[in-house]
Amino acid sequence: MRYSGWPDQGELVVGKVDEITDFGVFVDLEEYEDKRGLAHISEVASGWIKNVRDHVREGQTVVAKVLDVDEGSQQIDLSIKDVNEHQRKEKIQEWKNEQKADNWMAIAFGEDVSDERYESVANALLAEFESLYDAFESAAIHGDEALDGVDLDDDDVATVVSTARENVSVPYVDVTGYVDLECPTGDGVDHIKQALQAAEGNGEVADEVELSVSYVGSPEYRIQVRAPDYKTAESALEASAERASESISAAGGTGRYHRERETDDE
Repeated sequence: MRYSGWPDQGELVVGKVDEITDFGVFVDLEEYEDKRGLAHISEVASGWIKNVRDHVREGQTVVAKVLDVDEGSQQIDLSIKDVNEHQRKEKIQEWKNEQKADNWMAIAFGEDVSDERYESVANALLAEFESLYDAFESAAIHGDEALDGVDLDDDDVATVVSTARENVSVPYVDVTGYVDLECPTGDGVDHIKQALQAAEGNGEVADEVELSVSYVGSPEYRIQVRAPDYKTAESALEASAERASESISAAGGTGRYHRERETDDE
């Protein structure tokens, strides 16, 4: 997807060097339709430059900072030297992510999707998310719920979600905690089994969360959670331990949650 407008002053842009002259470098902007910028020789690299080609080559992908935009004269002034390595890597990754999202849009709505149709869906997603990549990633993690505020019909939402879940590799974090379950009654074993079932969710665990409970050593049980982020994971972990503790307490037993393992043997 290429934007039809103009970049903002101070913005970092990705471009491909398409012409090198004695006075500077012309860069075709990858993110903007029919836009070309110029990095003067003094903005290519720090210090005195004898030969521009010692610093850039034709066809090279670069990240540049927009110094000035003159729409009247169709001129965009760029600086390559004002971009540090961290900024360059971050911007390149962002650009690659948007290329992935562009491909997902083609998968979702077809390679021959019209510009009007593409822009309609893209603008609806961008009204709620910072980027198309963020929209698809959120849809892969949270499903239809992620697109509740997006101005798309149910069919489009379903298409985005199914495409996201089939193509997006989402990041996950793993957290572990422990719960001690004890019940002195004669049928205590059965009550502990019920508490463990409660810990596993009884249908209360969100779709994006993977949760499992395993025996460590009496009276200790391990709760393992995989979720898209630490906040979600920690919340699911604590809720699991709370369900188990409430279940066993109702049967006359006790439950205690702790983060570190306390038994010596598996």
